Amino acid sequence: MDSLTARALLTEHRHYRYRGCAPVPADVADFTGQALGDPALSIDAWGTVDRPDDDPEPQKTRIARERAAIAVCEACPVLAECRAYATRETLGGQLAEPDGIWGGIRSLDRHRALIRRRQADTARPPAAALTEARTDQKQAVLAALAREVDEELVAFRAGMDLRAANWHRSALCGLLGLDRDAASREQLLTRARELGVLDERVKVRPDGRWPIAAAPNGDGSRQRRIAPGMPQQVVLPGYQHLPRSRRPSPVPASVLAARGRARRGPRLRLVTPPPVQLPLPLTTSTVLEIAA
Repeated sequence: MDSLTARALLTEHRHYRYRGCAPVPADVADFTGQALGDPALSIDAWGTVDRPDDDPEPQKTRIARERAAIAVCEACPVLAECRAYATRETLGGQLAEPDGIWGGIRSLDRHRALIRRRQADTARPPAAALTEARTDQKQAVLAALAREVDEELVAFRAGMDLRAANWHRSALCGLLGLDRDAASREQLLTRARELGVLDERVKVRPDGRWPIAAAPNGDGSRQRRIAPGMPQQVVLPGYQHLPRSRRPSPVPASVLAARGRARRGPRLRLVTPPPVQLPLPLTTSTVLEIAA
């Protein structure tokens, strides 16, 4: 959409007459020359009228005026249309509205955004490179790289071996205009998201304290380059998870019992002796008869 079309959409909007920077209607005599969005502001608060060189505006006054004007713009009913028109470029490559505050954006900020867009367009890879970066294999590598930080897990989730996954990572750096030997994993994923190669809804797992390389070294010395000083984690084998139930023995129980008896020797039978009858207690007369 060119600047002329954007201006037509702005001026033909049904709420254009109610914009915040519009002058107060002439039938309201008390607010002549004031802004409709804020009667305390003049219509010159948006800076569209040039001031003479011999009467410069103080910096403190200018900042307060710009803040008040931007606050009115934020509540304007045609804010989106006004901003779209003011940030468009003419056929000569200039801004449609180079001066003043339009759409809640100052003139300086609009020019800075224009410079950033031109620099981004210059550094943007060609369309053929972006098309190649959207192939199924490279999309699988990007999705796996966004989820994992270990190279082997990246290759596993991408459905390929480690060598192929690292090759695709190196190729993606070249296709997206990054340095293979200096780019980090997060830089590669951020660049892919900015160019529309990686879906914005994909969550990226951060590298952490030490940034991880986006691709192997150019000399092939390491398939995964890590920033200096990162400690290496030693992976120890875990314990075998045994079942809770007892495993059935391949030897029959009768054979095990016979082996136990042969090892322990003859087994004696326990016999309980009968109870012994105690004599009844003797009386005094019985004792005297025995003594006589």
